[in-house]
Amino acid sequence: MQKKYLEAGKIVGTHGIKGELRVQPWCDSAEFLTRFSTLYLEAGNVPVHVLSSRVHKELLLMVLEGVDSVEKADTYRNKVLYLDRSDVTLPDGRYFMQDLVGLDVYDADTFLYYGTLTRVLRTGANDVYQITAQDHKNYLIPAVPEFILGIDLEKGKMMIRPIRGIFDDED
Repeated sequence: MQKKYLEAGKIVGTHGIKGELRVQPWCDSAEFLTRFSTLYLEAGNVPVHVLSSRVHKELLLMVLEGVDSVEKADTYRNKVLYLDRSDVTLPDGRYFMQDLVGLDVYDADTFLYYGTLTRVLRTGANDVYQITAQDHKNYLIPAVPEFILGIDLEKGKMMIRPIRGIFDDED
């Protein structure tokens, strides 16, 4: 079952003396988070109204309603921000990373079970999926259409056609 509230980032500090918060994004980018006027704390239980937000380097700087001093802002340090899934429309073929982690990974041709997708690595050019086999070995596959043939979130499955040699010792 998909979570209603997804982790969006972490408040890592303050910026200036007027209560601006520095947020490390845990999603596509800081730019993505500028779209939201409401975010949530405490796993989605506490809504917070965003008065303003802007990108600064790779961080998001934001001002929350009721936070108007560095002292108040500092009380939010290390808190995780969440977004409501219903506030986002993803294009076809795009997924929330949190929905991908935990998928069972199978060979699209042989239906051989490879393991569980345990991590999504952001590399710049394309994401890389870490698959952990039952023997606890980790394998990395590029998250590109040539290798990822299907994702079914409802069934919890990902179908792949891996590069020769990733899951075996072939040359």
